[in-house]
Amino acid sequence: MQALYQLDVQGDQLLEQLPTQFREETRCDDFVQKLAFEWVKGTWENLESCDELISPAIIRWQFSRLSPVDKSTLRLSVYQLKFCTNIPPKVVINEAIELAKKYSSEKSPGFVNGVLDAILRGM
Repeated sequence: MQALYQLDVQGDQLLEQLPTQFREETRCDDFVQKLAFEWVKGTWENLESCDELISPAIIRWQFSRLSPVDKSTLRLSVYQLKFCTNIPPKVVINEAIELAKKYSSEKSPGFVNGVLDAILRGM
């Protein structure tokens, strides 16, 4: 989620630097680093598809007004729901809620849960 946030703010050129940056900033094993980069790259490459699912699910809200953290969390989660079929949807949604609790506002966990539930029902 943090890498997607950075890409959203800094742009595409950061994508190639992320594996090295992630390795330097975290103490995760190679498998976790590779998986995290695959998710970030996959989400970024399918951004339009993810955003097209998010936009209609954020009733009475504009996509452009989403907080960058919530937007990144939703994009990653939608990518996982749509393209990572080996991850159970409940796990994806639960992890998104946990990210929202940790990194976003007080109302974000409920918002993220509602949006992802709506997307999942529509898939």
